[in-house]
Order: sequence, then structure tokens, then C-alpha cells
Amino acid sequence: MPTDDEVVETAAEAAENVVFSRFDKSDVEDIDVTVAFEDGVLEVDVYVNAPESRLDEERVAEDAALAARSTVDDLFEE
Repeated sequence: MPTDDEVVETAAEAAENVVFSRFDKSDVEDIDVTVAFEDGVLEVDVYVNAPESRLDEERVAEDAALAARSTVDDLFEE
């Protein structure tokens, strides 16, 4: 059973990986990944500001949050 800290770190890393797999680091002016895991409930919020990119920042942020949740699900299945 993973610890709360492992869950938070795993989710945050997965979200950041998605963001930086889609955007060049130089395109990202601001990124905020907030993860909370309390009483078995995972909350993931991702904000990305990459105004010079053609990609939809909101869509990438949503994908990153979904990836974080999926990665945590996988962590519990191990």
C-alpha cells in the first residue's frame, strides 16, 4: 500500500510529464500542479500557461490531471 506522500509525488510527476511531453519547457511561462490525497480521495488540479504555443493549454491540463489519476490507480493495483 503506497503512502500518502508516494501517491502525491507519483500524481504530480505524471501530470508534469504529460505537460512537458506536449510543450517545450521554453514555451511554458507558468505551470501549477496541485495534488491532495486525504482519506483515500485524490484531487488533482493542473494549470498551464504557454501563450506562445498553438496547443490548447486547458486540454493539456485536463489530460495531465487524467494521467495523474490513472497513474495513481495503477500504483494501487501493484
